[in-house]
Amino acid sequence: MIIYPLIELLEGRCVSLYRGRTEEPQIWHVDPVKRAQEYAEAGAEALQITDFDAMSGDERNADMIREIIHGVGIPVQLGGGFRTLDRISEWIDHGAARIVVGTMAVYQPDLIKEAAKLYPDQIVLAVDVFEGKVVSDGWHNKSAFDASTFLKTFEGDPLASIVITDIDADIGDAEDSLALITQLAGEANAPVIARGTICEIDDVSRLQYVPHVSGTIIGRALFDRSVDLAEALEVAKPVVEPRAEFI
Repeated sequence: MIIYPLIELLEGRCVSLYRGRTEEPQIWHVDPVKRAQEYAEAGAEALQITDFDAMSGDERNADMIREIIHGVGIPVQLGGGFRTLDRISEWIDHGAARIVVGTMAVYQPDLIKEAAKLYPDQIVLAVDVFEGKVVSDGWHNKSAFDASTFLKTFEGDPLASIVITDIDADIGDAEDSLALITQLAGEANAPVIARGTICEIDDVSRLQYVPHVSGTIIGRALFDRSVDLAEALEVAKPVVEPRAEFI
């Protein structure tokens, strides 16, 4: 299982948001470029960056993101503000390994299908679920789609993976934080990356045994040190079952 450390950017700073509220960010006083390098040096195989400013068309973080992409030496998965094929193409040209699309998939599913065909294994579908419904626009708008129906829309498309965020679990309202992930991972036609379920190291252990889950994104828990990245990477290593020797 791959651990994706998450760096969320707002006005050039590392932040975490509660319920997607950009007006009330939890600010982490660290340098985003340095933190990305630290994650890579700790052994992370890949990194996710979410650019909250780009969601409103503000490209102030673009230079910083390019610096991270070109400097960390591991694949960077980038999300935030992708509404057109041109912007997807632009960031792939800048070196982003994969592009994460969520709101665009709700409003313009045909564009996602086209992007997946143009860039197979580089388009990641973000499915953010709150109270059973897919939400968009930074978790602000609840759609009419339930998650299972939404996944079927992209059943035949060559997506790189599907990021499933259990928002209820992320804000601490879910009784069983793995139930939704387990259900949707079994229905998805691409590898699933879970988000919103890791608060402590034991959560990594539990998630590792959910079928069809290929990775998990960890943000706040790394910044507040609830989870140590090196320990999480060790726990997430493939389990090697003992094999009997032939005599």
